[in-house]
Amino acid sequence: MMKGLFAALVVAGIALLIWGLRVYRSLGSELTEAVTGAPSDKAIWLLISGAIATVIGVFGLFSRNR
Repeated sequence: MMKGLFAALVVAGIALLIWGLRVYRSLGSELTEAVTGAPSDKAIWLLISGAIATVIGVFGLFSRNR
């Protein structure tokens, strides 16, 4: 049961990373970066949450305690 949850976290994390990269490369984010010098908050949060979910999922899948 827990392995399924961790696998879902990996899949969701990868999806969030892909979505975050698309938002990061969007025209709106590039305009925001040109004006403020930093990418949009949405892109940053999607990338951070995707990375965290993926790392937690991978560690959960490969931990030997379960």
